[in-house]
Amino acid sequence: MRLPSGQTSMYVNILGIRGIPATHGGFETFAAYLAPYLYERGYHVTVYCQDDEGTPGSSYEDEWNGIHRVHFAPKRGGAAGTMEFDLACVRDVMKRPGVDLVLGYNTAVFNILQRLRGRRVVMNMDGIEWKRAKWSFAAKAWFWINEIAGANLCHTAIADHPQIAKHVAGRCFKTPVMIPYGGDIIDDAPEAPVREMGLEPGNYLVSIARIEPENSILELVQAFGRVDTSTSGAQCVVLGRLDPDNAYHQAVRNAAGENVRLVGAIYDRTIVEALRMHAAAYLHGHQVGGTNPSLVEALGAGNAVIAHDNRFNRWTAGEGQLYFTDETEAAKAMEMVLSDPECRAAMQRAARTRHHADFQWSEVLATYEKAIFDL
Repeated sequence: MRLPSGQTSMYVNILGIRGIPATHGGFETFAAYLAPYLYERGYHVTVYCQDDEGTPGSSYEDEWNGIHRVHFAPKRGGAAGTMEFDLACVRDVMKRPGVDLVLGYNTAVFNILQRLRGRRVVMNMDGIEWKRAKWSFAAKAWFWINEIAGANLCHTAIADHPQIAKHVAGRCFKTPVMIPYGGDIIDDAPEAPVREMGLEPGNYLVSIARIEPENSILELVQAFGRVDTSTSGAQCVVLGRLDPDNAYHQAVRNAAGENVRLVGAIYDRTIVEALRMHAAAYLHGHQVGGTNPSLVEALGAGNAVIAHDNRFNRWTAGEGQLYFTDETEAAKAMEMVLSDPECRAAMQRAARTRHHADFQWSEVLATYEKAIFDL
């Protein structure tokens, strides 16, 4: 189905991400689904892309599968470069027609320029970024200011979780639209990538997340150390980049026993899907945030889930999964999943049921289109 009969072409500009096709995080993956979806329905879509490999200060435009892309190469690296890129995107988009979809509020103060020009802005308010333990006081203050700015300057605020919607509603005089993240359904995946890593399908646990304190990676690794694997030979696989100069990463390394595999960051989709599909359970230690993409993807793969017990994970993973508040509870949950096939099978069925209820891409993308079209 395309735009309604008689409707003139609509323009949508997507800002706030590093670009498409997706090679980074959840927002990039989401945009790589949404942009083609809108294009196929008759929209003109522009996506802004950060070109870290280009000549500093340069820019160019091209087409990707019908999507218009605008590339900027910042002169700086790190957070300063991201802010430079975001500001360049805002300046450029003001000369283009259409509704502006901003994914994330981290530089929302720049988006005030769009409102001053009378532009229509939809903003995904992401998680409660300023609560993350990894940030300094100055960074937390910056995110807090931008959260307030973003919630109040956009026409439509989108929250990906009921608790985020409640939080955002307390920041502004509007009712946010709750649209969760989506995830593919994975019904099958080859065993070869798993076996090539020395893993036995169904006899390992997997964690796919940034290795940082708020994601409980150290606690999960320590918990697995309590599990008796002498008979089963079960393993724990941890995906995520490890920095040799990072003290927390070193603590994770030190805690990892012989059956813990720290395999670094893996971006090959075939390998990641196989690791999910054939795991006994997916470990999710996130303590802060809304609907986490990795958790949704685990549900789509029919994973049994062992998750940190908080309001965000409880809603996303739903009933029928196992939750922990400390290392001891995490170890008990791991032992249960690895030793009880019937329990594991019930958790897997519950995961697919939960995914079907709220996290199908078709429904997520259609709801985003409505939010954009209504403006």
